[in-house]
Amino acid sequence: MSSQKEPLQLVPSQLAQSAALQGNSFLSKQFNGLSELAQDLQGIEFEECEFHDCHFSESTFRKCKFIECRFVRCNLSLVKVPLCQFNTVVFEECKLVGIDWTRAAWPRLSFAAPFSFKQCILNDSSFLGLSLDEMVIEECKAHDVDFREGSFNQANFTYTDFSHSLFGRTQLLEADFSEASNYDIDIFNNKIKGAKFSRDEAIRLLNCLDIELLD
Repeated sequence: MSSQKEPLQLVPSQLAQSAALQGNSFLSKQFNGLSELAQDLQGIEFEECEFHDCHFSESTFRKCKFIECRFVRCNLSLVKVPLCQFNTVVFEECKLVGIDWTRAAWPRLSFAAPFSFKQCILNDSSFLGLSLDEMVIEECKAHDVDFREGSFNQANFTYTDFSHSLFGRTQLLEADFSEASNYDIDIFNNKIKGAKFSRDEAIRLLNCLDIELLD
């Protein structure tokens, strides 16, 4: 007698139901401990909202707006953000693995990065070709992240681990890599004028020169 697993029954999105009752917008609301696994949330606007210890893994935020919001200790791994807009959004101690940020809606003119990451896990994510000057990725794990062909001038990348991340034709003018580690940046294939690097780790910039360093 063969046994078959019951299909996974997802709990209907409480957030979507609540948004529908409030005209699909939230202002200055704090969300604590939400569990919205693999949900499809569409057209919701969050302004000056805070999310604490929430779980949004594998959910899709479609055409949502996040304005001056803050996420703390949230799990947003494998979240999809098609045509979402971000403005002054802060992520602290969050898990944001496997996110393709290129699918969000980006204005043609941008004066500063619309979000910042502090003590987060950003592994396997993509910022390919994005213009995110003054971006903050501070004290994070950013393994296997794609920064190619993007603009991150004057970014704050301090204390972040960039193991196996990709930099190619990337603008990093005056970016701060102080105490950052494990980056592989070809000085001939990226613009790094004015960037800051810790002395001990900056030796990695010589890897592209095909030379032998002696003690």
